[in-house]
Amino acid sequence: MGPPHPTPHPISSPPRTSSITATRAARNASPPPAVGVGATARATSSPAAVTWPAANLVPPTSTASTVPPVRSTGRSCQVATDRDTPLPERVTVGSRGQTATTGLLGCAAVATEQLDVRADETAQLVGAVARNVGRVIQGKDDVVALALICLLAEGHLLVEDVPGVGKTTLAKSIARSIEGSYGRIQFTPDLLPSDVVGVSVWNRGTDEFEFRDGPVFCDVLLADEINRASPKTQSALLECMGERQVTVDGTTYPLGAPFLVLATQNPVEHEGTYPLPESQLDRFLMRISMGYPNRDAELAMLDAHGDEDALERIGAVTAAAAVVAAQRAVRRVHVAASLKGYLIDLADATRRHPRLALGVSPRATLALLRAARARAAFAGRTYVVPDDLKALAVPVLAHRLVAAPEAQLAGVTAGDALLEVLRGVPVPTGKSTR
Repeated sequence: MGPPHPTPHPISSPPRTSSITATRAARNASPPPAVGVGATARATSSPAAVTWPAANLVPPTSTASTVPPVRSTGRSCQVATDRDTPLPERVTVGSRGQTATTGLLGCAAVATEQLDVRADETAQLVGAVARNVGRVIQGKDDVVALALICLLAEGHLLVEDVPGVGKTTLAKSIARSIEGSYGRIQFTPDLLPSDVVGVSVWNRGTDEFEFRDGPVFCDVLLADEINRASPKTQSALLECMGERQVTVDGTTYPLGAPFLVLATQNPVEHEGTYPLPESQLDRFLMRISMGYPNRDAELAMLDAHGDEDALERIGAVTAAAAVVAAQRAVRRVHVAASLKGYLIDLADATRRHPRLALGVSPRATLALLRAARARAAFAGRTYVVPDDLKALAVPVLAHRLVAAPEAQLAGVTAGDALLEVLRGVPVPTGKSTR
């Protein structure tokens, strides 16, 4: 006869048996740590000097004054920025014995309101995470910065590079630095969608189906060699990445926050692979390449990884709840009306460019706007400047473009056409209007 047909559980209280879900629920129930205020982190990269008047780009005083300060219960947060800082101390607080982290960018509090952070204070948080990850990933500060900008912008990252350059280590070190849960899926041709999102299992004791979380229920998910799985399995990630939820047997299970998918693929070995379609590439906020380290960085790597695992020497420098608060702060970064018009001009130019068969979509313009806000917060600013848009245009937009057939025959890539657009569209110089 077999078990009866699955009975959908209410969305509000589905049965969960995974330890990851229990850990996430305990973390959400415990009070989040407050974030200290420190020195401004360095910018993501070193673009050309900004020549646009700052008064045209900063938010008005009335807008800046509405940003709420950090809320705390009176316990001080110990702030440190040195790379040799000892691992965070674990303490027990509250009547139920919830644990909280004290140390870098964290404090223990018995009761606190919802954690909130100003956008300019986000620079200290993300700067500390970048330095911590830099202890493991040597000589790739720009790659680490782009990955953290992607995390702040609530996006997902596609890393396309040859094996052995540190893609997996990057995902692990980010998860460990933010004290988040880490999941890994090795994509293979026989991988099923249920292996990604989870499956309903019959419980003989309760005479009902119970949902078992898949590896996608985590804070940082490594989708290794994503192009080796079938399109059916690849599509299982679409709902997770786009809507941050999973639907199994008619029941929807929301994913937690933060949630970052770091997918990898090998660009030099295509036998037995399934190329990602444009619809799925568009789900990734950025596509980057790590590249080989220079000589000095590789020597430092030999010293750091030669005798032990460098990942074992780093600990959490902040909490996942603080990252969520920083993501909320990034949404409040000011973007002048003139820069929004510049962004639309860039998008329109790609749609009319003769060497491009497919320009950027409205989703792509929104993605570039979110990434520019995150880069501004990374640099300690509460407003976006044109260099933020120009510096992120290639990693955010290039993989969403399709070169025209005649351009491909001439050896022109979509990235080359995008650079032509960036050179041709004038940058706003006048004062914006509100």
